[in-house]
This record gives sequence, structure tokens and C-alpha cells, in this order.
Amino acid sequence: MKAVEIRARLAIPWRHGDCIDLAGIICEDRLDLSGLSLTGVDFTAARFPHGIIARGARFQGVSWFRKAEFEAAADFAEAFFFNDSRFESARFRAPADFSHAEFRGTGSFDDCRLEAGGDFSGAVSYGNFSIARLQAEAPLSFRAAEWLGGLWCAGARLPASADFGETQIHGRLWLHDAQRGAEALRPAVFGMPFGYIYG
Repeated sequence: MKAVEIRARLAIPWRHGDCIDLAGIICEDRLDLSGLSLTGVDFTAARFPHGIIARGARFQGVSWFRKAEFEAAADFAEAFFFNDSRFESARFRAPADFSHAEFRGTGSFDDCRLEAGGDFSGAVSYGNFSIARLQAEAPLSFRAAEWLGGLWCAGARLPASADFGETQIHGRLWLHDAQRGAEALRPAVFGMPFGYIYG
């Protein structure tokens, strides 16, 4: 499926309950959704061999990228996710940029693989944000991110250099079986955790 076709189907006004089914598609070229206001979309198991740029995009409905594969850079910097965003079991083979993104629903990156690292610096989440069992094999930054609905890290495998400096967590922080390098991920690496901490 060509990027221009995908763009045309998504760049329409969103109505409650709307969701365009693009599960399993293969995008033939780089998908550019930069700055667009988008309706809900299901990209479950979709493939993006040439990557995606959604810098500043406004995902008005659900944005499901479960089991999606990104073989080139995925740029979601400064994007707004107004409903649930789901990246469970997604695989990023090139850098993933979610810096200064805003998650107003849940943000789920459970079982996600970031083979070339990721940038979530300055991101804000209003709902539950989860990186349970996430695996990152290259530099990863959450510096100055803020989670108002808590952060789940259970079973995550993060590089020793993973940066959680200046972060704020206003809900529960779940760290059971999470690792940063060869050591357990500990509360001390976070900037300001305000709620309950489960290790």
C-alpha cells in the first residue's frame, strides 16, 4: 500500500468510535503524517520498511501499532495521542523518537523491542504508561519525562545507560524484575517518584 493512500485515508475528521483498519499492510514508501490531524487507526502487524515520520501529528482516535515492524527510523516526536496508543510487541530496528510526545490515553510498549534505541525525553503521559518486558539494545532516554498515571516497568531489560534523570512519576512505579544493564532497575535512578513503589 502506498504512503499517499494511507495518508488520504487517515487525514479525515475523527468521530467517536471511528477506526480505519490497516492491520497487516506493508507501506511501500516512507509514511509522512507530520502535523496532520488523524482519525483512529489499527496498524496491528503492519510493516514500515522505509520508516514513518509523524512529528507533531495528532492521533485523535485510537492508534494501534501492535506487532508493527519499523525497519527505518520512526519519528513520533511532539506527537499527540489523544486516545489509547498501543505498541505492544512492536519492533523498531532503527531509532525510535517519541521525544516531547503527549499521551492522553494509555501508552503501552509492553514486549516492545528497540534494537537501535529510543528517545522518550520530555514526553508526558496522563494515563497509565507501560514498558513491561520492553527490550532495548542501544541508548535509551526518558530524561525529564513525566508520568501522571504511573509507570510499569516489570520485566523490562534496559541498557545500563538508560537515562531516567529529572523524571516525575505521580502514580505507582512498578519495578518488579526490571533490569538496567546487569543490575536491578532501582527507584534511585528516577528524578521524583511521588507514589507507591513496587520492586
